[in-house]
Amino acid sequence: MEEEEVNRCQIQEWYPKFKSVSFKTLIHQLPESFIQYLLDDSGPFLLPDSVLNEDALPNRIHNPDEEEDFQVSEGSGDEAEASAPPSFPELELKIKDFIESLGGAVFPKLNWSAPKDSAWISTSGTLRCISFSEIALLFRASDSLVHDLCHAYDSCQDKSSTRPQNFFLALRKWYPSLQPDMEFRCFVRNQKLIGISQREVTTFYPVLLEKKNDLLFLIQAFFINHVRAKFESENYTFDVYITKDDRVKIVDFNPWGAFTLSLLFTWDELDHIHSEGNDVEFRIVEDRCAVRPGLKTAVPFDYLDTSPGSGWDQFLRNADEELRRQSTGAGA
Repeated sequence: MEEEEVNRCQIQEWYPKFKSVSFKTLIHQLPESFIQYLLDDSGPFLLPDSVLNEDALPNRIHNPDEEEDFQVSEGSGDEAEASAPPSFPELELKIKDFIESLGGAVFPKLNWSAPKDSAWISTSGTLRCISFSEIALLFRASDSLVHDLCHAYDSCQDKSSTRPQNFFLALRKWYPSLQPDMEFRCFVRNQKLIGISQREVTTFYPVLLEKKNDLLFLIQAFFINHVRAKFESENYTFDVYITKDDRVKIVDFNPWGAFTLSLLFTWDELDHIHSEGNDVEFRIVEDRCAVRPGLKTAVPFDYLDTSPGSGWDQFLRNADEELRRQSTGAGA
């Protein structure tokens, strides 16, 4: 894998080309001062001062006894200044305008990743945000974003830096009615669509058994008509969502292999499918015994280290063996 392949998967790179077939998104370059704020772990957990007086946790109960550890005792001006919360007024006002133009609620992400691991800290338990303060809270509490900030190029053969030159905030319109059973990961090898996997592998959805052939046709046609000639990499994956009226929407692009999850495939299988020249293989969870264990981790779901010999590689091998055992037992 090369850096340019990873760079093409940044949302600010691919979204302008696929805007008409994706979810409405507004993108803004982040100031370096905000990136340094996200990376700073030298002091207490401080949220930025809001020029709009918006609280990221409006329903929290303030307990002075619990806040004593974060108070700065009277002393030198340097001590007090060191613990003063940062402020990003221009960024906050820009984000406020974006949120309003996107209907009042958004899903935030950086160049590649969203702060999935910190959803628990929000008032809704999701990544739905209505203010800059909520976005800052999710980003500051997330370990997932460390991938974007520090390790985006770790798998690149021509790695020349640890991070991109610029970071971007992507705010995507929040759609509360989206259903996880209609999201799929598509695998492209040598510009040929060779595999499709159910994206949420922790659940059995009976509707997918009924609609599998129709869904396959929709995704194949979408790839041929909208993706193949526009995305410049030879090998990559892309995620799509299929709406109730059978429109296909691009959710994201990811590099081939490395930290991208192969879901119901293995990367070896995908290479074999390509070498045999078979038609597109579409895999779904076809019964409850084949459900994969949930992968609730502190790193992005799409960028787990599942390389041979890694801890997650062994975990998934053990999970596959257990699934085969269960399937054999169920058929006995």
